[in-house]
This record gives sequence, C-alpha cells and structure tokens, in this order.
Amino acid sequence: MRIVELRPSSWLGLWLFVLGLASPSAAGAETLKEALARAYHGNPDMNQQRANVRAKDEDAPKAAAGMRPKASISASVGPQNSNIKIPAGRSQLTGQRTYMYDEYVGYPRGATLSLSQTLYDGGRTGNSVRQAESGVYAAREGMRLTEQATLQNGATAYMNVLRDTAVLDLRKNNVAVLEQQLERTRDRFAVGEVTRTDVAQAESTLAQARTELYGAQGQLKTSVATYRQIIGAEAKNLQPAQSVESLLPKSLDQAIAVAIVEHPGVVAAQHQVDVAASAVKVAEGALAPTLSVAAQLSQQYDSFLGSPQTRQFSAGASGRLDVPIYQGGAEYASIRQAKEQLGQARFNADLQRDSVRASVVSSYAQLETAKASIVSGQAAVKAAEIALRGVREEAQVGQRTTLDVLNAQYALLNARVSLIIAQRDRVVASYAALGSIGRLSADSLKLDVVAYDPTTHFEQVRGMWIGVDSPAER
Repeated sequence: MRIVELRPSSWLGLWLFVLGLASPSAAGAETLKEALARAYHGNPDMNQQRANVRAKDEDAPKAAAGMRPKASISASVGPQNSNIKIPAGRSQLTGQRTYMYDEYVGYPRGATLSLSQTLYDGGRTGNSVRQAESGVYAAREGMRLTEQATLQNGATAYMNVLRDTAVLDLRKNNVAVLEQQLERTRDRFAVGEVTRTDVAQAESTLAQARTELYGAQGQLKTSVATYRQIIGAEAKNLQPAQSVESLLPKSLDQAIAVAIVEHPGVVAAQHQVDVAASAVKVAEGALAPTLSVAAQLSQQYDSFLGSPQTRQFSAGASGRLDVPIYQGGAEYASIRQAKEQLGQARFNADLQRDSVRASVVSSYAQLETAKASIVSGQAAVKAAEIALRGVREEAQVGQRTTLDVLNAQYALLNARVSLIIAQRDRVVASYAALGSIGRLSADSLKLDVVAYDPTTHFEQVRGMWIGVDSPAER
C-alpha cells in the first residue's frame, strides 16, 4: 500500500518566510517599515487629518483679531436734484409774500476713513486665544490618533497578506496531494485492494480541500485590496516582519502608567478641558466693560445744496466705554452653560483614562495569548508530523485505513495553518500594544520618512495680520 506524502519542501520556505526566519531573495521586495513609510506619507486619512489641523491653526489668529486695530473706508457718489424755495419778502402791490426759486443739480461724493482700536474687553480676546491654542493642541493629538490607527492598520494589512499567502500555498499543496491520493485510491480500488468507501472518502476530502482553497483565494484577494487601500500600493514581494515587543514596557503596570500620560486620546481630552476652562472665562468677559478708541477722516465734494464745487474735510477722534448692566440674562446663561461643559470635559478625560487602561490590558493579553499559541502551535505541528508518519507506516501494513491517513494529514495541515495565524497575531498584537500606550509612531518605529511637524504651519499663521494664501500653498 503506497501513501502519497505532503512534501515539506513546497510549504516550508513560505512558512519560514512568514515567521521571519528566512531571508528574502527576490529583488524589489518591500519590508513592513517601507510599507508603513509609504502609508505615513500617502494615506488619505492621514493627509486629511493634517489638513484639519492646519485649518484649526487659523482659530488662533481669528481669536487674536479682537484686540487688533480695525480700519474701513466708505465712499458714496450719485446724482442729486434739488429745488430750493427761498422767501424774498412781500410784494408792494399785493402785499403777499414772494419767493425765489433755485434748482440745484449736482453729483455729491465723498469718502470716509474709519479707524478703531479696542483697549480693553474684559480679557475675552486673551482667553479666546488660549482657547483656540488648546483646540489646536487637541487637534494635533487627534492627528496622532489617526497616525497610530494608520500604522496599526498598515501592519495588520501587511501581516494579513503574508498570512493569507502562506495559507493559500498550504491549501494548494494539500489539494495537489489529495488529488494524487484519490488517483492512487482509485487504482487500488480497480485491483480490489480497497473498497468503494475508501474512494468516496478520498473524493469527499478532496472536495472539502478545494472548497477551503477557494475560500483562501477569496481571503487573500480581500487582504490585498485592504493593503492597497491603506498602504497605497500593490502588495508585492513582502518580506518577513518582526514584532515590536522590544519597544514595549516590560510590565503591564508600567505600560498603564505610560498610557495614561502619553496616549493621544488622554492628552486630547486634557486639552479639551483647557478649551472648556477658557470658554468659561470668555463667557464671564461678557459682564466686563469694554474700552475702545476711534478716529474718522472724511472728505466730501459738492455736498452743500446750491453750492457746487464745494469741499468739506473733517477729522475726529473719540473714546468709548461700554459698561453692560443687563442684556436679558443671556450672558448669565452662557456662563452657566460653559461651566457645565467644563464639567463634562473633565468627566470625558476620566473616561478616556479608563478606556486607555482597558485597551492596554486587552492588548497585552492578546499579545501573551499569541505568544502562548505559537509555543503550543509548534508542539502541535511536531506532534501531528509524528502522528502522520506513524499512520502512514501502519497503513502500509494494513493496520490503518485511508480515512485514518486523510484525517492525520488534515490535522497536520490545520496545525500548520494555526501556527502561521498565531505568528501573524503576535506581530499584529505587538503593534496594537504599542498603540495602546500611545507610542506607535513613525519616530518610534524609526521609519525612513520626514516626520510631519504641525508646529511649522501654526507658527507661520499665528502672527499673520493679512494675506489669503496659506503657507502650505506658498
């Protein structure tokens, strides 16, 4: 009795490739770091978040405008037709009052330049600027969250392609072996060595293996499409990848301590507390007096009726003090509302800390599970290989059936697939753990990229008084 073996030479290379134990020889292969660097620069979600931060930067100069001078020019021109009736005395003949009539047709025109400067506004502008800056800092942390998500999703997509490629290769080889197995079983049935049942078992196992092969092909196509969406390029010649456990704190307690201080979600929530605190002060500023000065220059032509070609120039300056007493109570409601929103922001900061703490515990648990699964998976593969060899030897002397061989072969296949999945899970879980503590970034991974610095644009626009072109466009 001859049993066809699943030859390891067909799957071992790719299996080791996924596990990171073999060196790629294909030219133009892409590493995980190279793929993540590509996503860092080209991922649309990353780019739109950067644009969002740049848009948020403009809140600072908008807020600062409250204490900057304001100037405007108004001009007017238009035809004017006037009839003037002027008393001229009484008629000597009739004694009735007489009048003189004059018609004036002209084009009065003029222009006025107005200047104003707020000297004191109850601190509303200063607090508005601090509120805007805190909002900018919160937006930057949101950008960091997007960066972490993009890098984590990129690593997951990368490892999914490697995993699914290896699994597909295993299933292809399994189908090839089972086709040979079925052919041998049919030959033996023709000479009466096995029954029709053995042939049906071989046919059933082959049909199931083909179904699983089709599923693996579909899964790989999905993973390749996801890779293209996140990374921005086709997945070709991917090199093995290693976990980033060396970048993680050594203990769970240390990881939690780092996360509640450094995680972008926590830091963003703290900045939102600052935004809400400044909003309270801005609302309270509505109860404070406002002091301002103004100046006006005016030049008018033909503005006097009946006096064409006249000119009038005027200049004036004034100071103004506005002291609010009562405006219907809206300002008091705004203050109370702002205080409640401040309390809400503080509760949200506590919520973020709890959420991050839970995420760290979960990610570390997943990483430990994946590492333990690799150890047990390696033992399962070794045991399944021994079992398959034993079943084949027993089948050759008639102590095992064809079904026993097929089952043992299928068990080995599943063990190898499970080990590949566990290795993929370890790498993905290490990136998730690094993200859960807030340290998953292009800098920490040492990606070959020019890191995006959001402070550059902010410093360029915060002091701009005029101009419609964004510094990013220049």
